[in-house]
Amino acid sequence: MIQLNKWKWKAPLSWLKIKTVDLHTGGEPLRVLYDGIPEIQGKDILEKRRYFKKHLDHIRTGTMFEPRGHADMYGAIITEPISPDSDFGTFFLHNEGYSTMCGHAIIALTKLVFDTGIIEKDSSEPELSIDAPPGLIKSKAFIKDGVVTKVSFLNVPSFVLYQDKSIEVDGIGQVKFDVAYGGAFYAFVDADELGLGLEEKNYNQLIDWGRRIKHAVMDNFNIAHPFEADLSFLYGTIFTGKAKKPKHHSRNVCIFAEGEVDRSSTGSGVSARAALHHAKGELTVGEAITIESILGTTMDVEINELCTYGPHNAVIPKVSGTAALTGKSEFWFDPSDPLKEGFIFR
Repeated sequence: MIQLNKWKWKAPLSWLKIKTVDLHTGGEPLRVLYDGIPEIQGKDILEKRRYFKKHLDHIRTGTMFEPRGHADMYGAIITEPISPDSDFGTFFLHNEGYSTMCGHAIIALTKLVFDTGIIEKDSSEPELSIDAPPGLIKSKAFIKDGVVTKVSFLNVPSFVLYQDKSIEVDGIGQVKFDVAYGGAFYAFVDADELGLGLEEKNYNQLIDWGRRIKHAVMDNFNIAHPFEADLSFLYGTIFTGKAKKPKHHSRNVCIFAEGEVDRSSTGSGVSARAALHHAKGELTVGEAITIESILGTTMDVEINELCTYGPHNAVIPKVSGTAALTGKSEFWFDPSDPLKEGFIFR
């Protein structure tokens, strides 16, 4: 019989060792890399993200890709705070590279730091200030019996870039779409108009059509953030449709990065939707809607206030959701392993 208490082997000191904590928000994974990472240089989050991409991208691929991850894995790096009143900084990883904003990660990170005691604040509704690529994000935890039961956060100004546009997409035909920003840019498409279902059985078609639409829009429309060139790209396609439960507003399925399917409702996506619904006269300040994911999990979004952002009329969305801790790992990188930096088939 195997006796694991007799384990004597230790990973050699020369191996790279990355410690992680895993969570999910509405089913969407988040792998938080918290120890073993070399120094990430840069005076702000965007500079740190650029440095990581240039010098440490093998850590992203090694922890997101197989055999340690999978095609739909998602990650976050925790850094020291940047802003004077910030609690910590973060940026985000996935199968294609680095995203500009991630609402499901903000919810999970808030759950992580309070449930584990990494950060302690004397309140049943403690707040965090988090430095993220698009700016400072304010989150709030709702704690009962020492456990975070819900998280809400105020996102960056969100706005509509294009409204009521149309494009011919190879293999699909004419597609109507809007483009809106909620920390990242998304093309929004009504699934019913395409005869496309938003359920798990439609998974492969959603990936295929989402990628086709994303690349068609990218090739024909300029995606420009008013202040940051690093944020000026189309992150994904979000298909919208009818909710499965009558009390919910609608359903979101986001296809982002290189064909990843968000299992959650997408925090930055529902933020962009709040801006889009407001521009169409369908959502007012203080009005909350509940949006389903492909799994049927939900996030709530409401417009906290109106503002301007560069040349755009914008909204400040408040997004709420729940997360859960799922595990803790130490990943080893054997220098002699030819697959140490990972591989991916999608």
